Amino acid sequence: MNGLAKGLEVIRAFTRERPALTLTQVAEATALTPATARRCLLTLEELGYVVRHERSYLLRPRVLELGAAYLESMNVESVTKNYLEELALATNDSAALAVLDGTDIVYVARASVRTVMRLEAHVGTRLPAYCTSMGRVLLAGLSAARLDRYFESARLEKLTEQTVVEPRRLRQLIDECRTKGHAAVEDELAYGVVAVAVPVYDQAGRVVAAVNSSGHSRRVHAPRLAKERLPLLRETSAKLTRELARGPGLALAAQL
Repeated sequence: MNGLAKGLEVIRAFTRERPALTLTQVAEATALTPATARRCLLTLEELGYVVRHERSYLLRPRVLELGAAYLESMNVESVTKNYLEELALATNDSAALAVLDGTDIVYVARASVRTVMRLEAHVGTRLPAYCTSMGRVLLAGLSAARLDRYFESARLEKLTEQTVVEPRRLRQLIDECRTKGHAAVEDELAYGVVAVAVPVYDQAGRVVAAVNSSGHSRRVHAPRLAKERLPLLRETSAKLTRELARGPGLALAAQL
């Protein structure tokens, strides 16, 4: 099982910014010894998850099967596709569904009308929870104990001059989100990115996901975005909540 954990760590070392890695780079990124990293790479190569090109290694398409297994088991695409597309068309912008995983949010579904954005996300994208609208919605749904654990482990960094990183202020914003039922964030994740999000619930009324609508802050600011899109977002959330009740895989996973 230690070997499995190390192999997964090697796969996670590859990113959009680092699509090709040498053995030395893999060892440095994973904190594994070169000998252990080499054994992992050789095994992954034999299984068809990586390929070697000269001195570098690259991921192969078979890696997609790992993520696809999650999406298929949760039935996410069939549950959310039409609703997110409707929301994107109604707003002429982007819509997404995300869940909380550790200190990050992970996009599990997305639809977009506009393709030119300052920060283009896709299914599987991980973003910090503290500076995103969906992240704050999901943090607002945590118990006090789990929220404390989040702040103990989260790495709060200023991504722009607008990013809120002070724990006390973040807790205030999360409390406001819990009271208002939505979160709006502008230019905190990246300049130009503005978004508003609302929670998605399970049958017991627990927050298990978040849905957002995003745009460019040059066209619309957060207060106006929230005013214009909250009714649509809440309608979409209600539809998704009803669908999750029929196939509760995503809801069950989000509670863990």
